[in-house]
Amino acid sequence: MDFTNLFYVIAAVFFILGIKRLSSPKTARTGNALASIGMLIAILATVTSPGVGIDLDFKLIAIGMIVGSILGATFAMRVEMTQMPQMVAIFNGFGGGASALVATAEFFSKYGTLEQTTFLNTTIILSVFIGTLTLTGSFIAFGKLQGFISGQPIVFKGQQILNAIIMISIITFGVFTVTSGANEMNAFYVVIALSALIGITLTIPIGGADMPVVISLLNSYSGIAASATGFVLMNNGLIIAGALVGASGLILTNIMCKGMNRSLSNVIFGAVGLSSEEGSSEAKQISIKSSTTDEAAMILDAADKVIVVPGYGLAVAQAQHAVREVAEQLESMGKKVLYAIHPVAGRMPGHMNVLLAEANIPYELLKDLDEINPEFEDCDVAIVLGANDVVNPAARHDSSSPIFGMPILDVDKSRTVIVNKRTMNPGFAGIQNELFGFENTVMVFGDAKEMLNTLHKDLKEL
Repeated sequence: MDFTNLFYVIAAVFFILGIKRLSSPKTARTGNALASIGMLIAILATVTSPGVGIDLDFKLIAIGMIVGSILGATFAMRVEMTQMPQMVAIFNGFGGGASALVATAEFFSKYGTLEQTTFLNTTIILSVFIGTLTLTGSFIAFGKLQGFISGQPIVFKGQQILNAIIMISIITFGVFTVTSGANEMNAFYVVIALSALIGITLTIPIGGADMPVVISLLNSYSGIAASATGFVLMNNGLIIAGALVGASGLILTNIMCKGMNRSLSNVIFGAVGLSSEEGSSEAKQISIKSSTTDEAAMILDAADKVIVVPGYGLAVAQAQHAVREVAEQLESMGKKVLYAIHPVAGRMPGHMNVLLAEANIPYELLKDLDEINPEFEDCDVAIVLGANDVVNPAARHDSSSPIFGMPILDVDKSRTVIVNKRTMNPGFAGIQNELFGFENTVMVFGDAKEMLNTLHKDLKEL
C-alpha cells in the first residue's frame, strides 16, 4: 500500500502549524522547527515512495543534501541581522531557480516522447517562467539591498510598454512551445531568456523604501513556482508546500502594501517606484538642534511616558541589549516605557520584533502601528533610534514625496522627540526627514550602541 500521500498530508499539517506559529516572535522558533519537521517528512516520503527509488541516484542526493546543509548552516550562522533581508532575497531566488531547473530538466527528458503532453508542457512553461523571473528579480533585489545596484528607482520612458511587450512575447512563445510540442525547441529557450529579462525590468523601478514589499512578493513567487513544478512532476507534496508558501507570501504582501499605502497591482507589475516624470521633492534647508546624552538624560528624567522607536540604525549598531538596559533604568525611575514597531521598520517585516526579542524585551511592550499611534499624543518623550522614513511627516502631506500616503508612526505628536542618527544621510527612500527640523525635536548624533550606553550611565548619575 502506498502511504506517500498520507505522509504528504501529515507534512502539510506541520507546514500549516509552523506558518501559524511564525506569526509571532514568541512562537517563531517552534514554528520554524515544526515546518522543518514537515519538510523532512515530505522528503523522506518522496524518496521512499514506490517506483521512485528505482530511478534515483542516492549518492547524488546525499551529496546534494550535505552540500546544501553546509551552505545553509554557514549562511545562517554568519549572516548579520542587518543582512537578513539580503539572505532572504537570495534564498527566494535559489528557490525559484531550482523550480525552473527541475522543470527544464523534465522538458528535456520528455522532449520528443509520447509523455510530452499539452498539460505537461503548460505546467513546465509556467514553472520556468515564474521560477526564472523570481531568480533574476531576487538577485536585483539583493543588489539593491547590498548596495551593488542603486537603491533609487531606475526608470525610463516607455518602461511599462516594454514590460507589456515582453509579457506578450512570453505568452506567444509559451503557447507556441505548448502547441508545437516536439517540433520546436527554440521557442522554449526564448521563454527562458524573456522570463529572466522580465524579472529584471519588473524589479529595477522599485526603490529601497519598497524593498520589504518586493521581498515578500518574491517569496510568494518562489512558492508558486514550486507548486507549478509539483504539477510537472505530479508530486502532491510539492504542490501543497508551494501553494502554502505562495498563498502566505501573497497575504503578507497585501498586508505590507496596506502598511505602506501601495497598490498590490502596482507591486506585481513593477510600478512601485517613481515614474520617469516624477521625482522626490528637492531637499529643503532645515535647522536642527543638536544635543548631548546628558541633556537627553535630563529630558527623560522629567518624563513620565517614553516610547522607543527602533529602526535600521539600531540593527546596524546591534544596540538591542543597550536599549533594553536604558529602558530598564527608566522603568526603575518610575517611567512607563513602550516600543513602537512599524510594519516595515528595518528592511523586512518583523525585523525589529526579532531584534528586540533577542534582548528579551517583553512581547507585550512591542506595539504595532495602529496600537501605538494614539499613545504618542500623551507621550512625553519619543526616542527614535535609527528610524527614518517610517517617522517622516512628509508622508502625510507632501504629494511629491515617494512615501506620500504611507502610514507612519506619529512621533512628531510627542512633547519631545529625541532622534539618534550617525549622520544626516537619508533613509531608503532617499529623501530628507522634515521631522529633524521640528521645534520639539533634538538630535543626538553617534552610533546607537555607544549613545545608549552613555545615556544609561548619565541616567544612573541623576
